[in-house]
Amino acid sequence: MIFQIIYSVFYYIMQDESMANVNPIDPQWSLWFLVSLFFWNLLLYPFSKLSKQWALFVSCGIAVLIGYLDFVSSTLSLSRTFVFLPMFLVGFYLNKHHFDLLRSKRGKQIALGVLAAVFVICWGIDFDYSFLFGSKPYSSFGDVTLVSGLSRIGWYVLAFGATFSFLALVPQKRYFFTKWGTRTFYVYLLHGFIIKTLRQVGLEDWLTDYQSLVILLLLTAALTSVLSSNFVKTVAQPFIELRMTSLLQFVRGTGKNVYLK
Repeated sequence: MIFQIIYSVFYYIMQDESMANVNPIDPQWSLWFLVSLFFWNLLLYPFSKLSKQWALFVSCGIAVLIGYLDFVSSTLSLSRTFVFLPMFLVGFYLNKHHFDLLRSKRGKQIALGVLAAVFVICWGIDFDYSFLFGSKPYSSFGDVTLVSGLSRIGWYVLAFGATFSFLALVPQKRYFFTKWGTRTFYVYLLHGFIIKTLRQVGLEDWLTDYQSLVILLLLTAALTSVLSSNFVKTVAQPFIELRMTSLLQFVRGTGKNVYLK
């Protein structure tokens, strides 16, 4: 709720929108994930009563059917909650044995092939990328037919394939950026302010050709590095974690230099 208010005020300043349009039950930007995470944990109780196979089957069935209901949308992030529920359950069920299989030599070879196939398919198919957000009913993308549900099933196949392949290729050694992974929550909550600002100044229109991909990758790495720094954690921790451990350590001189990553 804290960041819902902060983002609402930020949008009001950036876009000169009326504060009367602020909807407390319609999550701003990427805050939908926090709302959905709350519901996913609640849904674990009934789904834990089912076998893993049935839980995944039922959740996928609900996710496909929910797209046919026009009244289920971004309000309370209900659409995304059900659309991404199968992925949450899979993550909940995964264990070390599964990751060992993914990281085997054979698993990595398959992962490279799967990622290449997913890239080719996504490159070759013309589709509305907002379909991947899972926040709108099928009617928002044209005629509602049997193909609508089949498209979501196909998207699940690609999404799971790409996700497992990515996990298989994640390096196991420690690098200079390894520590960034412990602060992804900060990057997740704060990057929206910067992205929105860049869009307002027209950077999105300027970065339109394929050569801009390199610039985007460099900006992404730089942004991740900054938002993962000790300095940002010290400043933002009271708002994100509702505690001031890092700030108190800095004031007392017992913590690391907040300007160091």
